[in-house]
Amino acid sequence: MTDTEVRTAVAAERTDLADLLSGLDAKSWDAPTLCAGWRVREVVAHITMPYRLSSPRFMLGMIKALGNFNRMADRSARDDAAMLSADDLVRSLCDNIDHPWKPPGGGFTGALSHDVIHGLDITVALGLDRVVPEDRMRLVLDAVKPKNVKFFGVDLEGVELRADDLNFSYGSGAALSGSAQDLLLVLCGRKLPEGHLSGAPAARFTMPG
Repeated sequence: MTDTEVRTAVAAERTDLADLLSGLDAKSWDAPTLCAGWRVREVVAHITMPYRLSSPRFMLGMIKALGNFNRMADRSARDDAAMLSADDLVRSLCDNIDHPWKPPGGGFTGALSHDVIHGLDITVALGLDRVVPEDRMRLVLDAVKPKNVKFFGVDLEGVELRADDLNFSYGSGAALSGSAQDLLLVLCGRKLPEGHLSGAPAARFTMPG
């Protein structure tokens, strides 16, 4: 796909996410997500961080975090979540539907993956039944590479992920089945609520009861 087509998908995903977030009540904004230690408001602060963070502020944040991006991102998400209201965070997303941000080395597909994955961190944790449109999900799944899985530190040795709604599989070994979007979360090192996955390895990737 062309960059223009991928950016159209990014804008559509951000629009859908903004619509969903605008309908959440106050309790939901303080509910936990699949991102360990982050509530919904921290995840949305992280999604919208690139729209607020200038290059000088990014570099300053990295210096304070001793060059550790994850530490910098966590600190930024917590600070912004404490400072900005839910309305502010939704407005930040709405005002940047067409923002050209893309992660270093990830291109616009990386931007789409970022929004899709963190959107799922929210909706799956809240028990919402949102399904990411197939065309966007395929773009994200097609971009998955072993180096991405290694980055998230997930151990898939002896496991084959098999989607039961799309033509997608990854790895080899005992079958772990679920929707493509749930398997995407597994690839990103998330543990899912009970009932999302099936197969012999399911317990390894499911939250404790």
